Amino acid sequence: MTTPSPELGRTLQAGSIRTNLHDRGQGSPVLLIHGSGPGVSAWANWRRNLDALATEHRVLAPDMVGFGFTERPDGAVYDKALWLQHLVDVMDAAGVERADVIGNSFGGAMALALAVAHPERVRKLVLMGSVGLTFPLTEGLDKVWGYEPSIAAMRELLDLFAFDRSIVTDELAELRYNASIQPGFQESYGAMFPAPRQEGIQRLASSEDDVKALPHETLVVHGREDRVIPLEVSERLFALIPRAELHVFKRCGHWTQIEHAERFNQLVLGFLGSGREGLHPQPR
Repeated sequence: MTTPSPELGRTLQAGSIRTNLHDRGQGSPVLLIHGSGPGVSAWANWRRNLDALATEHRVLAPDMVGFGFTERPDGAVYDKALWLQHLVDVMDAAGVERADVIGNSFGGAMALALAVAHPERVRKLVLMGSVGLTFPLTEGLDKVWGYEPSIAAMRELLDLFAFDRSIVTDELAELRYNASIQPGFQESYGAMFPAPRQEGIQRLASSEDDVKALPHETLVVHGREDRVIPLEVSERLFALIPRAELHVFKRCGHWTQIEHAERFNQLVLGFLGSGREGLHPQPR
């Protein structure tokens, strides 16, 4: 008997896109937006956080269009407009009017974009190792977005993501490499952030004026030793967003939610508050 992949959730028809969605727990909704590493999926990104957050909240973690096991439409142009529409369609299809939104890296840029374009759909924001402002392209991000499939290249990326290299095993590198070469994965990934990759940062960025105008309570989280997205980006977000607070983890790379999962989960649950208050059944 074949064991179902943990990366597969349920299929949700979000607008025109068949979407792989992890939908767990009950309570006030929390939308998780994953990062943009090769072979990434919502489960791979949030596997150490889903169940913890679902103890208090209804947690929605989609594979964004072009990633994971969500449909890759023929002729799709992968840009902020497509990803933003996909997020709105996911919320609509899941019956969620308003959610707390947690974004990791690329997902942080999309969480910001959602809050700017549809502020009424967002309650609180958590931005972790976030893109979303302009900054000079790092060597680490250039390697992530310029990935060409091989086990060696995947091992190099995992070494970039983690401060604690002991968690980057040969088995993990092979697992993530195999994920990156599934049919269609690399084709869509290679089309998302072509060189010159500085332009990819610009295309994902929100304007500083829009960020300054955000009314949402925002938790900004970063790893001090992050070699993919500079800590300075989160420091600027903290300075710009009127109702922001900043938490920096020492001895942590780009994988805050994995390297410091328990503390990250406690921090986020405390920031969001109880998801059980005023609970009403959610449409499914």
